[in-house]
Amino acid sequence: MPRTPLDGWMARRLRAHGLPPGTDTGLYQLARLRETLDYARSRSRFYRDRLAQIDSASIRSLDDVARLPFTFPEDLAAGFHEFLCVSPREVERIVTLATSGTTAPPKRIAFASEDQERTVDFFHHGMSTFTDRTDRVVVFMPGAAEGSVGDLLRRALARLGCAAVVSGPVSDYGRAFETLRRSEATCVVGIPCQLLALSRYAPSRAPGKPVRPRSVLLSSDYVSPAVVRALEAAWGCTVYGHYGMTEMGLGGAVECRERQGYHLREADLLFEVVDGASGRPLPDGEYGEVVFSTLTRRAMPLIRYRTGDASRILPGTCSCGSPLRRLDRVRGRMREAVGLEGGLSLSMADLDDALLDDPGVSTFSAAMERRGGRDRLRLRVRTIRGPADPRRWAARVRAIPVVDDLVRRGRLELDILPGAAAFPTTGTAKRRIADRRDPARSAKPLDIPRSGR
Repeated sequence: MPRTPLDGWMARRLRAHGLPPGTDTGLYQLARLRETLDYARSRSRFYRDRLAQIDSASIRSLDDVARLPFTFPEDLAAGFHEFLCVSPREVERIVTLATSGTTAPPKRIAFASEDQERTVDFFHHGMSTFTDRTDRVVVFMPGAAEGSVGDLLRRALARLGCAAVVSGPVSDYGRAFETLRRSEATCVVGIPCQLLALSRYAPSRAPGKPVRPRSVLLSSDYVSPAVVRALEAAWGCTVYGHYGMTEMGLGGAVECRERQGYHLREADLLFEVVDGASGRPLPDGEYGEVVFSTLTRRAMPLIRYRTGDASRILPGTCSCGSPLRRLDRVRGRMREAVGLEGGLSLSMADLDDALLDDPGVSTFSAAMERRGGRDRLRLRVRTIRGPADPRRWAARVRAIPVVDDLVRRGRLELDILPGAAAFPTTGTAKRRIADRRDPARSAKPLDIPRSGR
């Protein structure tokens, strides 16, 4: 099995900095991090204050990174211009992201042309894992604006010699299906729940017109194993996962052909996993909150940015032979799980794993309410074929141990009906359980195991 193409990409980046192939990636990252600390302190008003007591020369190993202060999403929302390290005329793209909740100010992320180019470079090599010039690629991601994720993918695929159609997020099953059929797509990139629904649309609405992509890349939201199984069964394809967020520059990590974790974008980003409560760095193999520092960002570097995503660094080496570290599948947003009785929590990822294996389900919405002194989990399930069966859906949801326990004890009520569930159509909006109870009961940290299973 060939190594991830990111190996060669990393080797070229090392050579570009005067380092021989085979140089320890950690040494490269340490040097880039020191440069970033000096750069950010000299140009960013936020980091000038935040790093005032930090001497970059004192960061002698990656273990010393834990001495650096964290940057939080709230910091970005509170002061966009405080982070800028270039003049406004040097900013090529600004992305505005709504923060969790309805009243919090949005976050704004700025990118210079060099920052965008590095993402294109990463996409180019990451996509070459399963794509070459013989492929026809359809991208169901935002792509109308210059510098959007679809536009950057289009540029990257052009370097591979691929024919690419950037169709935008799926909002109409029929139109999306026709795009796949007419293009004879061999590779599809999209948002997990949208591609799942699309794969279930075709057999019921367009019999005799199969689509057979060889590969699918899922990104922009939690990737449930149920979605992977369903897509591979429906389309006879191989499904790969990508992890990224706008704050990372859109690209963060991607699976290789072995699919044993997401190989990290270590030339541009330094990843850590920390205890969500204490901030203490965790060893490889233990679940916690993903944290990253940018190593090459020009417009708006970020240092020890708290993502809120729950995952772990996988121990050991991938079977492909690459020394690049790997991130396990993200298990959800740590601060977007809803709190349940007894200090436990429930996340959209838990519900995805329970419901999306059902072949009649395309997507669903979830809300937690308070009625008659007890919690009520209200689900509206969108079906795409077959009869609605709320009893079957309830049985699937009760397969989640904490839900079953609370239902049996009369502390949680399930309200599950077919309906017009919200169908997310952007690459930045994350699906979540709407918590309509007293604010004091909401937003509990996600329950995650301390080590892998």
